Amino acid sequence: PEVCLRLEVGPNAAVHSPLAVQNGFLRMLVHSYTAELLMSFLTNLGPFLEDEIIPEVIPMEIEIVDAKITLKDDSPQVYPTSPGPVPITLVVDHIIVKRRDDGVFYLTAPQGEGSPKQEKPVSVLQEQKAPAECVLAAPAAGTRGLQLKEVPELQRELQTMKIALAEANMDKARLLQEIRKYNPLFQL
Repeated sequence: PEVCLRLEVGPNAAVHSPLAVQNGFLRMLVHSYTAELLMSFLTNLGPFLEDEIIPEVIPMEIEIVDAKITLKDDSPQVYPTSPGPVPITLVVDHIIVKRRDDGVFYLTAPQGEGSPKQEKPVSVLQEQKAPAECVLAAPAAGTRGLQLKEVPELQRELQTMKIALAEANMDKARLLQEIRKYNPLFQL
């Protein structure tokens, strides 16, 4: 399922927090969720969130896994010849939103063996070791290898190529959006 909800109330909810016995504990799992929201939807949420009565704090835990939300700007264009704004895509791999007894929401990453926090330092260390070994091992073998002076130059060139690729992808997305404006069924 894409969304699972579980509300616990009573003495069994005490394992989550002391306040959960009285107000309950809400656990929600959102998995493989994809949505397109208009920016006007987000800007008009304000009046619904404002309230004169202070609500009861319900401790909760919301786990979001593999979610993709695209935000599209539907405001009137300032310049009629402009191709329009490019949609913003927010991709959430795995995140946990917790609300504790104090009413504050906390964003955390999952902790455990498969968490990205533990995998990332290992891969970074391996990436840092590999170029140093190549630079030192190649001249020792008698073959022509990378000189120490060439490594920063190659890194700058790689960074320039990454920026150019990102710009090309943005242009592609902008052109596709312009084409879909006239032909909504167009597929690449």
